[in-house]
Amino acid sequence: MTEFKLPELGENIDQGDLVRLMVSPGEKISEGQPVMELETDKAVVEVPSSMAGTVKEIRVKEGEKVKVGQVIFTVENGAAPKAKPAQQKAPSTPAPSPVIEKPIQEPAPAQAASAPAASEFRLPELGENIESGDLVRLMITPGSKVSEGQPVMELETDKAVVEVPSSVNGVVKEILVKEGDKLKVGELLFTLEGGASRQSPRPKATPVEHISGQQAARLAFQAAMRAEGKTEEQALPPDQPPVGVPAWTMPAQLDKVAGREHGEPIPAAPHVRRLARELGVDIHQVKGSGPGGRISEDDVKAFTKAAVAAASTAQAPRAGHFVQPALPDFTRWGKTERVSMRGVRRKTAEHLSEAWNTIPHVTQHDKADITELEQLRARFAPRAEEAGGKMTVTAIALKVCASALKVFPQFNASIDLPKEEIVYKQYIHIGVAVDTDRGLLVPVIRDVDKKNIVELAAEMTQLSKKARDKKLTPEEMEGGTFTITNLGGIGGTGFSPIVNYPEVAILGLSRSSTEPVWMNGKFEPRLVLPLSLSYDHRLIDGADAARFLRWIAEAFEQPFLLSVQG
Repeated sequence: MTEFKLPELGENIDQGDLVRLMVSPGEKISEGQPVMELETDKAVVEVPSSMAGTVKEIRVKEGEKVKVGQVIFTVENGAAPKAKPAQQKAPSTPAPSPVIEKPIQEPAPAQAASAPAASEFRLPELGENIESGDLVRLMITPGSKVSEGQPVMELETDKAVVEVPSSVNGVVKEILVKEGDKLKVGELLFTLEGGASRQSPRPKATPVEHISGQQAARLAFQAAMRAEGKTEEQALPPDQPPVGVPAWTMPAQLDKVAGREHGEPIPAAPHVRRLARELGVDIHQVKGSGPGGRISEDDVKAFTKAAVAAASTAQAPRAGHFVQPALPDFTRWGKTERVSMRGVRRKTAEHLSEAWNTIPHVTQHDKADITELEQLRARFAPRAEEAGGKMTVTAIALKVCASALKVFPQFNASIDLPKEEIVYKQYIHIGVAVDTDRGLLVPVIRDVDKKNIVELAAEMTQLSKKARDKKLTPEEMEGGTFTITNLGGIGGTGFSPIVNYPEVAILGLSRSSTEPVWMNGKFEPRLVLPLSLSYDHRLIDGADAARFLRWIAEAFEQPFLLSVQG
């Protein structure tokens, strides 16, 4: 008994919808005979048999989604031929035009004939829309024996960490990647010797067009509209069709989304042209970086990013400036006075606008019982005064936060989106917001984790004085990894501070007050400090923020924890 499994259909095609079965149980089939029609993302294709014999059992049904490698039917009284690329049977009648796209013949590598398939293992397709992943752990070494199905590595994709099984047998000869590398589907990972591979060349599926030219245009239009999050009815003027006329039939719309032939072939694979069409990119305008100017998916994406950036630059105001509607004429209702924004106020406005527009803010609130802490603060206040500082709650918060940042390093980091990296700082420099007559200034205290509370109190007092005396230098406000802002001296029960970009979190302190707290079976008066933590939700999850703020609250409540844990 032999199984016929769905063969590989082409680059980045790992599944399709079964449109029509062309065989039935008891039917004799021959090698190369079309046995089913499958609709993929690119076209409807006929799938030929790679074996001869009599169909015994069919394990799929029409309308079902089938995947590469899935058993379609079993065959008896026959055997599968030697592994070779399955040839597609050409349709007996000419395919109606227009053809949306035709697969481009890939030039065979010069040494393809001499290089045995058994010598290489390449990263297989991992799932729908997954093209790459980060190599977390290698599970083999040179000299290791591997067998088919054996896990050889762990790969982290956008969706999960997965084990990648081997599809080859043999002894590992050379490993060409290392942990931490970003790997792409099809990339050569390691070579083998003394074994055989079950990887076979991919058969190229020939598109069988079963759609008219008008249907092709409509499918292209719908794909472009989906990419823009629109429906057919949302086609906008000036190309708005008359009532009752579908938008996708308008010439201007077809030019926009289906594209016009430029009279010359495009050196790009079908999936690349499909990506360009869905992104609304005219592939004729994309410059290919491959051999002979061949266009890749990365080329299309880079072209799209550049176009979006150019459009944003042309349409958006200069970074840091507020975007607001035009103001009314206030003099209609009374006398007004206009005063120019001073340097600090203008810079603060620009910086906070940038931070607010860049960071998806979330604020977590909590309370800390600082009754015992207040007693210790009063006890050690004279020592801080001798050192030239004041033993304030902010000075204590500096030490508490420095300890917390060591336990929760993601709060002492920044996000580099263009490089898709998280920057973890190995130093702890904390900024403290200072209210001055010129506006908000944030001097930075460096190496907070290496100083005691008395030293921090003295340094913070000196920097705050320099800020109010207009003697603070720009260098003394740079390099912060976290910020503390205290409004307790003014009042309030809580607020939502704005994260000081490019940091990812900021702690706000409000005025402490005496509250009744249930303790030891009765209410007792306790001094309670409100805490507000704003954070960048791109890097920090809500549960992590809650744990971080609770750690800080418990450190305020039990100062002994700092000496034990911090």
